[in-house]
Amino acid sequence: MRCLSKTFLLGFMVFLLWPAGHAVLAAQEARVGTWKTAQTIQPFFYGRVETALPVEVFTFTNPADQKMALLAGSLDMCGTTLAHAIHSASRGEPVVVVASLCNKCSALVVKKDGPIKSIKDLKGKTIGYVPGTMHEILLREALTKNGLNPDKDVKLTRVDFFDMGLALAGGSIDAFLSGEPFPTLAKLKGYGRILAYPYYGGSIGDINAGMLVKRETIEKNPELVSRLVETHAKATEYLKAHPEKWLQQASTFGTPLKVLEAAAPNMALVWDMDREFKRRVQALGLRMKSLGLIQREPDYDALIDLRFVEKVRHKK
Repeated sequence: MRCLSKTFLLGFMVFLLWPAGHAVLAAQEARVGTWKTAQTIQPFFYGRVETALPVEVFTFTNPADQKMALLAGSLDMCGTTLAHAIHSASRGEPVVVVASLCNKCSALVVKKDGPIKSIKDLKGKTIGYVPGTMHEILLREALTKNGLNPDKDVKLTRVDFFDMGLALAGGSIDAFLSGEPFPTLAKLKGYGRILAYPYYGGSIGDINAGMLVKRETIEKNPELVSRLVETHAKATEYLKAHPEKWLQQASTFGTPLKVLEAAAPNMALVWDMDREFKRRVQALGLRMKSLGLIQREPDYDALIDLRFVEKVRHKK
């Protein structure tokens, strides 16, 4: 009888606790990583466009740290540059791009009143860049397409993004290629002039960054991935339809609103991916291998999963 009483008591306690535990699981937040820039802002709007999926946003200063948090299980999804996604996949890391994040956002800048009028005029000049980034690849692509050997005809020198404007204004470099808002900031401050937007449709084009998940997450919880991608698409479309809300929120990250308004035409918020997108990612990977940035190309079919964006597209 005593044993029966204990069994009954234990069962009653489980009955009382089960609904509470179930409610906690149901309300568990999805964890998404991004960085505080106008072109990677969508996760900050997930909660505004989809209240049924609680999301906690974690901010980082670079895509590598986001990816490490993702692989460690601290994030369910995160932003990354496509170059970094390719690099990670080439090393055998189980990462998958499930949505696009942004396109464009780069520019080649020279001194406002300097003698450089075309990319070909950069021969013999010193150009600031950050090695191993999407911007290095675009810079090398721009130079090559204009008949310049990046390793012989110009001097490439490493300069941090935040220091490029000062280096250009001070004369220690003749040009730089970086992401927004730094090119527009150089233009508005009066010391820089945008020489070119380095997008070439026949090769890499204007692709830039995407949203990443672990392959394990797709296998074990495809519904979560599907809901996150759909929410990402909703947030992207909302911001495209309300550019004033996009730029106003982005200005809270530290860049003046007037700079963002001027840079906006060179920043594209996106979510969709297709076969052309995959072709451009392959072109990017091939370029990275030729530059020695990766030892081997990844399996692009494994790296890029179009199913989730296709599902969203079919709902529209």
